[in-house]
Amino acid sequence: MAIRVWISLFLCVYALLGSLSYASESEEKEYVVTLDHSNFSDFVGKHKFIVVEFYAPWCGHCKKLAPEYEKAAQILSQNDPPVILAKVDANEEQNKILASEFDIKGFPTIKILRYGGSVVQDYKGPREADGIVSYLKKQSGPASTEIKSADDVTDVNKIIIVGVFPEFSGEKYENFTALAERLRSEYEFAHTFDAKLLPRGDSSVSGPVVRLFKPFDELFVDFQEFDVDTLAKLVEAASIPTVTLFNKDPNNHPFVIKFFNSPNAKAMLFVNFNSDLIDTFKSKYHEVAEQYKGNDISFLIGDVEASQGAFQYFGLKEDQVPLIIIQTNDGEKYLKPNVEPDHVASWVKDFKDGKVKPFKKSEPIPEVNSEPVKVVVADTLQDMVFNSAKNVLLEFYAPWCGHCKQLAPILDEVAVSFESDADVMIAKIDATANDIPQGTFDVQGYPTLYFKTASGKISQYEGDRTKEDIIDFIHKNRDKAADQGSRKEEL
Repeated sequence: MAIRVWISLFLCVYALLGSLSYASESEEKEYVVTLDHSNFSDFVGKHKFIVVEFYAPWCGHCKKLAPEYEKAAQILSQNDPPVILAKVDANEEQNKILASEFDIKGFPTIKILRYGGSVVQDYKGPREADGIVSYLKKQSGPASTEIKSADDVTDVNKIIIVGVFPEFSGEKYENFTALAERLRSEYEFAHTFDAKLLPRGDSSVSGPVVRLFKPFDELFVDFQEFDVDTLAKLVEAASIPTVTLFNKDPNNHPFVIKFFNSPNAKAMLFVNFNSDLIDTFKSKYHEVAEQYKGNDISFLIGDVEASQGAFQYFGLKEDQVPLIIIQTNDGEKYLKPNVEPDHVASWVKDFKDGKVKPFKKSEPIPEVNSEPVKVVVADTLQDMVFNSAKNVLLEFYAPWCGHCKQLAPILDEVAVSFESDADVMIAKIDATANDIPQGTFDVQGYPTLYFKTASGKISQYEGDRTKEDIIDFIHKNRDKAADQGSRKEEL
């Protein structure tokens, strides 16, 4: 979940466009195939290549994608061979087992299924019709294309992996094509007899060799290792910049996505790129990144102007800039505000040595908290929920969430009904403005309701969101005051 939040807040990589007008003929026929639990396996099993969108009817992004996806399906139906686009309502109860099987964490999620569904890959292309068509034509064709002239590869602003071979046969060539098949949704692959046809042609290269071109660092790297698994790891390591650059240039967005998808701890330096110190910061930061390369930490430098989503997500303020923040895989965050260029290296060393205390994002503690539904923030979560010795129903909400707004008056009524019961508290926390303990609560969407008994047992409420059902759930699952007393005596 966190990865999806980062990417959505940091980037608007793809423009999810609104509805387009269609000719009456295309309105009469739906080109996107509707699948569900009853026909999914049989339908997918009959196709070598099929694209499936998992969506929810209430999802705004899904609604915006729908006309683009339909238009792309219409165009691709005329392809030779046709490319089939399908969709599954993952919110439908009977289809949730499919969503679980394909590890669907958010909507819309698009998967590419190959060879009857035996190979599953994430769709990582654009989300407007022309971009979908272009991306899927490449994905449905050969995994690697032959370079026959210098004009065949001209875009060096992205990663391109080229195999140079004296002949297109043999174990090394077959391993290269297997690599291309495995990683084709991530990178563009090509092969050639003649190294002079490579971007920035190089007549000194003789195959077999794999050359990875990239628009950063040393610009290209050669591999002569042809074990598929080893080569895949080498490609992955070489395709991440020493320091990922985040600004408004869309050419950098794929590398920002890779940065956030990395399993490493993530160090992010936010600076005003118009500052007189920007070149000094970049130089010092790059030195630190080189020092820790291969040590489970990745580095990004972001322009404040382009990083407002990050500031909202991490609870940062512009008067803290220049600042560096590190987030680890367990969700802990470490912050150094108003950092100077010469202090970056020593602070990162302190972090690696375990000398830096975690930073917690929290809204201010309310001065008045007298409404029936109590407000919890990160700084009061421990005292109000975990240490309260009360039965607490806690709502995780987002201020912009329509379902949360519908639930609010119902929770108010539930809270009022328990006002005379000192052992029960109804509370809420803005999950977008406060850090949530990792591993304790699994908040995948809003609203999410959890119930903590007075004795400390935590469970998620998954019943109907009516006053009567929620009250009934609390009565059945709560600990009574007398129960608490007996438990303490036993202890």
